[in-house]
Amino acid sequence: MPNFKTIAKNKKAYHDYFVLEEYEAGIELVGTEVKSIRGGNLNLKDSHCAFRDGELFVVGMHISPYEKGNIFNKDPMRRRKLLMHKRELKQLNQQIMQKGLTLIPTGVYLKDALVKVKVALCQGKKLYDKRDTIAQRDVKREMDRTLKSSRNF
Repeated sequence: MPNFKTIAKNKKAYHDYFVLEEYEAGIELVGTEVKSIRGGNLNLKDSHCAFRDGELFVVGMHISPYEKGNIFNKDPMRRRKLLMHKRELKQLNQQIMQKGLTLIPTGVYLKDALVKVKVALCQGKKLYDKRDTIAQRDVKREMDRTLKSSRNF
């Protein structure tokens, strides 16, 4: 049974996009980046995924430099290769090209000793869709609050 530890989530992605499918991908990192990620020094806020020469890269992911890494630290905003099966990459590339969808990293976690990235196939939301999502969340919160207060009596 694998051991999971969530490092970072991209909450903004769920606000700005409809998530259609999610995939798990490995990520190509150097040693000091792994140490920094284990410390939780990672930001996914404005990141996205892009295809280049048939390979998938995550762009805009900020991994803070490791304090004790000195000369071994890399650029915090560099492009990092995502590792997936070739057939999954072909399928994703086709869906992006045909349907105009976007690949967004929605989370980073440790699975046993490996760093994994959760990548979601997304469709952009319009402004009125975002308002509907906020309204539904507020209604759910109010219902939970009412149920909780009624249990206390």
